[in-house]
Amino acid sequence: AMAFIIRSALVKNRSLWLPGLSAVRAISSPGGPTPPFTTLSVSQPATAVTHIELHRPEKRNAMNKAFWREMVECFTQIAEDPDCRVVVVSGAGDVFTAGIDLMDMASEVLHPEGDDMARTSWNMRRIIAKYQETFSVIERCPKPVVVAVQGACIGGGVDLITACDIRLCTQDAWFQVKEVDIGLAADVGTLQRLPKVIGSRSLVNELALTARKMYADEAKESGLVSRVFPDKVAMLAGALEMAGEIAGRSPVAVQGTKVNLIYSRDHSVAEGLNYMATWNMSMLQTEDVMKSAAASMEKKSPKTITFSKL
Repeated sequence: AMAFIIRSALVKNRSLWLPGLSAVRAISSPGGPTPPFTTLSVSQPATAVTHIELHRPEKRNAMNKAFWREMVECFTQIAEDPDCRVVVVSGAGDVFTAGIDLMDMASEVLHPEGDDMARTSWNMRRIIAKYQETFSVIERCPKPVVVAVQGACIGGGVDLITACDIRLCTQDAWFQVKEVDIGLAADVGTLQRLPKVIGSRSLVNELALTARKMYADEAKESGLVSRVFPDKVAMLAGALEMAGEIAGRSPVAVQGTKVNLIYSRDHSVAEGLNYMATWNMSMLQTEDVMKSAAASMEKKSPKTITFSKL
């Protein structure tokens, strides 16, 4: 059973997500994917917190064709949803994800259409770019994304978590850049983002070139994850508590912080400062600053403040 069911007292309702940017929230029975999705369960376990659960436990949450499409649809909606201020991503069952569903994906990936090599290659590039978008959309979403990993996180799972903002795991979690074992270089984000996440380029190279497993303690030591929990229930409780802390702050401040952190990762200090000045020349003109300052002077938590939706 899903750990959030165990914490059912916190679950106010689940979301019924419809195509397009608008989402209609409705009470829905727990335990399976949320229509129209077939691989994701989407709920709102706390105010302004959206929980996305990879939901193919019978397939170890392997990433089939529907998953790659549905993640884009889901995060496109979340990016525009004023009722969401932070996202928690987890996996149903005992395993976060076994990575790409080779049986489901093989026909498209291994046999792209085309009348000659140029046309076949053009189509292959289009396919790869489409799959890269599945995780880039997480990074572009202005809402912070906390990912909670239990058990195996293999191949595409590493691509996914490196696009998230905060990574948590259980003591039994392990991570594997698996692609060289199946004859390819990882192509949807790991090789680009993992070196930005882990300080040691040597360690990144070792993981990517040997496909060895990295276990929770090493993941924590290297900076891949920031916290390790004894089990999934404790981890999801911790993820929800952390999400609540983030959701309680000004959404202008939180989303501006994420956008500028990602910008600074890929630009010089001077460029980052210039972007920050341009950003805050408008974003500082918000009532949130005065509200937050007043609460601070009164020794009150920011979570006591009612901030307007963004």
